Amino acid sequence: MTLLNIAYEFLKIGLFAVGGGLAVLPFLNQLAYKYDWLTHDELTNMIAISESMPGPLGVNVVTFVGFRAFGIAGGFVATIALITPSVILITLTSRALQNHRDSRLVANVFTLLRPMSVGLIVGAVLPLILTAISLNSEFNPVAISAFVAFVILVFATDKYKPHPLIFIAIGGIFGILFGEYIG
Repeated sequence: MTLLNIAYEFLKIGLFAVGGGLAVLPFLNQLAYKYDWLTHDELTNMIAISESMPGPLGVNVVTFVGFRAFGIAGGFVATIALITPSVILITLTSRALQNHRDSRLVANVFTLLRPMSVGLIVGAVLPLILTAISLNSEFNPVAISAFVAFVILVFATDKYKPHPLIFIAIGGIFGILFGEYIG
C-alpha cells in the first residue's frame, strides 16, 4: 500500500463518481472491503464529521481517508487524485458544449446521467442507514426511533424549509440525550 495505490484508487473514483459528493460514498464503501484504510464504522463517522465541515462532502471524506492512511501526504494525494478527472472532464466538456448547446444528443446524455446519479446516491445512503441504526449487527431500537423521527421531521418540514442548522441542533440534542443508548 503506497501513495501511488491511493492515487490510483481515487483517480478511478474521481472518474466514475458522477453526481457529486454522495456519489463517492459507494466507492469508499468498496475500499473499506478492499483495504485496511478504513472500516465501515469509521467511514460513517468520517461522513458525519465531513458533513459538518465546510466544503464538498466527497472531497472532505476522501481527504480524511487519505490522511488516515498516510498522514498529510495521503490526504493531499487522495484529494488531488479525486478532483483531477473532474477538472479535466469539465474543461473538455464545457468546450464541447459551447459548440453543441442545442444538440439533441447532448440533451439525451444528460437525461441518462440524472437517474444514474440518483442510483449512486441511493447506493451510498442505504448502507449508511443500516450502519447508523445497527449496533454489533443488531438493530438498535433507539437509533431506529431517531431515524424514523428524522425522516418524519424532514417530510413534515418540506413545506416550511427550516434552516439546516435546526436539523443539526436537533440531531446534537438527540445525540446528547440518547447517545449512551445508541452506541
